[in-house]
Amino acid sequence: MTFREELKTLTQLREAQRGKWDNIDPHSAARMRVQNRFRTGLDIARYTAAIMREDMAAYDADSANYTQSLGCWHGFIGQQKLISIKKHFGTTKRRYLYLSGWMVAALRSEFGPLPDQSMHEKTSVAALIEELYTFLRQADTWELNHLFRALDDAQQAGDDAKVEELTQQIDSHQTHVVPIIADIDAGFGNAEATYLLAKKMIEAGACCIQLENQVSDEKQCGHQDGKVTVPHEDFIAKINAVRYAFLELGVDDGVIVARTDSLGAGLTQKIAVTQEPGDLGDQYNSFLDGDEIASASDIDNGDVVIKQNGKLVKVKRLASGLYQFKPGTGEDRVVLDCITSLQNGADLLWIETEKPHVGQIASMVNRIREAVPNAKLVYNNSPSFNWTLNFRQQVFDAWESEGKDVSAYDRADLMNARYDETELGQLADEWTRNFQRDASREAGIFHHLITLPTYHTAALSTDTLAKGYFGDEGMLAYVAGVQRREIREGIATVKHQDMAGSNIGDDHKEFFHGDAALKAGGKDNTMNQFG
Repeated sequence: MTFREELKTLTQLREAQRGKWDNIDPHSAARMRVQNRFRTGLDIARYTAAIMREDMAAYDADSANYTQSLGCWHGFIGQQKLISIKKHFGTTKRRYLYLSGWMVAALRSEFGPLPDQSMHEKTSVAALIEELYTFLRQADTWELNHLFRALDDAQQAGDDAKVEELTQQIDSHQTHVVPIIADIDAGFGNAEATYLLAKKMIEAGACCIQLENQVSDEKQCGHQDGKVTVPHEDFIAKINAVRYAFLELGVDDGVIVARTDSLGAGLTQKIAVTQEPGDLGDQYNSFLDGDEIASASDIDNGDVVIKQNGKLVKVKRLASGLYQFKPGTGEDRVVLDCITSLQNGADLLWIETEKPHVGQIASMVNRIREAVPNAKLVYNNSPSFNWTLNFRQQVFDAWESEGKDVSAYDRADLMNARYDETELGQLADEWTRNFQRDASREAGIFHHLITLPTYHTAALSTDTLAKGYFGDEGMLAYVAGVQRREIREGIATVKHQDMAGSNIGDDHKEFFHGDAALKAGGKDNTMNQFG
């Protein structure tokens, strides 16, 4: 409902109380309702799921309509990203947030910093979703509060044109609440555990859940060694569990991202169940490494034998009890994983790769699209990649294959700063700049995200401030490097009291106490120094 509609409704409601609510101002109550558009996390999940579905359809029509997000580990970080997006681009359209399990483990666990191995408290994931949306809703309240204050001033000044202009701005206000793609790792247990956690995440506001095909109790970061995948029937059960969670809670168009780590995973914990040659279990087992045997005498105690392509094969089993896949089968396993996931309830794919290479991603996606033509990816533009080195090496290799003289460059040392201003270095930067556009057009990537950006930006900015403040610059390091830049660039946090809700609280005090309100925003508030 618009502000004017809420005002009319609340005016009628007060009048129906026959004087008991005469202390309640319908204008103030309507304002509070408008400033709190979303009542529950499920309201948010349903609203944002519809946005994602609309964006997916727009991408299918034109790959230039890809979407983007940045990873968050705190509600304030997510809030400031969306405020900045609205400030610089005027709209939040096709911009999301990403909730990284890696950052929850590293920065939000009560155990302290942990590696990305699902050892952190599972409830901390849902708690962070709720926190992110609390801060995004606060951003709505904060922005609308400024509009309502300006509306009050215009009404007091009798400026009818300004009143109408501001009322229109309030009624057409675009929320900071956007979809969050939320990382559930490998589900933190069996399918029932996955379902229970998915429900908590959806109730907190998640419209999109990313699930990976690793073994839950052996989960590793996608860019580390030692990854262990599960047979498809196990993964499909967890996809089903997440879908049931969405349906139970009434988020019928919730989005599931099926992630495969098979490109870098050489191990499996289980041999798949198979009923007949060529079924899904048989296909999974066909990738297992082993030695053909001729008789029972070739089998030692503890060996496992399967029928593979019509032959008896003794599967290679490690001391850990894990089974090994054949070398060089990663891409084939990825393609099978992705097709199977899309045909069994997943909406989007995530292929974890070891480098950002459009050609490599496209080669797999083109094969997937032979079976599922509208297959789309969520892609991790990971800080685990050395982007500078990777793209410089890609340019080097392209030039070399074209017969261009590359003798001025040392491929193994291309990270060296001496290459920064060279033709190769500049072209590599251009390829990096265009990576998302090119990959969305050529490799089916619907959503680009950076998992850990603020982990790195927080460290870098803190290092810069600490070096100056504790060094010769002293207070100038903060004043010139932080506060002055906030003022010059119009960063709202320079008025940190306002950003934290001081003005909102003052207005509420006036609603509740009237002229007796003791407010913080008077002439002696130092926030006034910032205009």
